[in-house]
Amino acid sequence: MVAGMSEAGWTRFRRRIRTVPFHLVLFVLVTVLAPLWLVIGLLIDLYRTLVCKRPAMAVRIFAFGWVYLAVGVFGLAALLGHWVFAGFGLSVPMMRESSYRLQELWARALFGAFRWIFRVKMSVEGLDLVAPGPILVLMRHASVIDALLPNVLITHGAGIRLRYVLKKELLADATLDIAGNRLPNRFVDRAGDSATEIHAVLALADGLTDREGVLIYPEGTRFTEERLQHILETLQARNSDLAVRTKQLRHVLPPRPGGTSALLGAGLDVVVVAHAGLESLATIPDAWTGNIVGSHLRVRLARFAGSDVPADRQGKVSWLFDRWEEIDRWLDGA
Repeated sequence: MVAGMSEAGWTRFRRRIRTVPFHLVLFVLVTVLAPLWLVIGLLIDLYRTLVCKRPAMAVRIFAFGWVYLAVGVFGLAALLGHWVFAGFGLSVPMMRESSYRLQELWARALFGAFRWIFRVKMSVEGLDLVAPGPILVLMRHASVIDALLPNVLITHGAGIRLRYVLKKELLADATLDIAGNRLPNRFVDRAGDSATEIHAVLALADGLTDREGVLIYPEGTRFTEERLQHILETLQARNSDLAVRTKQLRHVLPPRPGGTSALLGAGLDVVVVAHAGLESLATIPDAWTGNIVGSHLRVRLARFAGSDVPADRQGKVSWLFDRWEEIDRWLDGA
């Protein structure tokens, strides 16, 4: 460990000394080899469209992958510049403000590229209900792409800056790691709900203004039918009362109480975000089907008064399940 560096700081340093060079080298390699990849992709897409009668996907996936890497390189360069202009990291408020702006730009650039490359239409219902803050945002998780929606809709669209509860696996993205840790976010281990971690998540609700909020994905991971079945079997093995309610779900995973239940006790108004249309991007094999091309992404936001959330833990869990059952029913007709 470097002298004067905390254990957490040393862990970040070791992680970033791997992820930052990896991202930069990968971008260079992909760019240099782009002509080859494009020729191969075009041949694959010709076969898909002429023989398999499926949408062209190889070139689209390559194009979005390249944009992702390019936006990441821009983000890393910007983060370095922010650090220098902030007195080599001495001005924390300056770095925080610039990181908020960069985070929004990063998400909008990627989401815009996603919609254009895959020709995705979008309709949004209830965006006018988001402001004012402070709010707690509960979001359905069905795809890696839905991680971009909060910045696009809630921050850019409604003017509410968010503090995120994110899984630690996302720290593998160098840009998200550096920018995310300059902001009041919390990267958690989704495998556990320790008291220490729940306390840290709850602390995100402290000091929020009317232009701020906290966002958490109550399901903890992306929906798949296999995961839903596994969770149901686990709950049944534990003789959990939640097994009966989980058995009724078809399109969403049951919400994990843990950090979400703690945040529901903060007295914030709650905005629940449901969306339909990204299910075909839950995994890489799903993306390869081409079902996302020309699809329609529907987003619905609903707001609930914080005073309507029960005070006791069991009541909070039941209230949370009510909201997720509503999303499940909405997805039936979406």
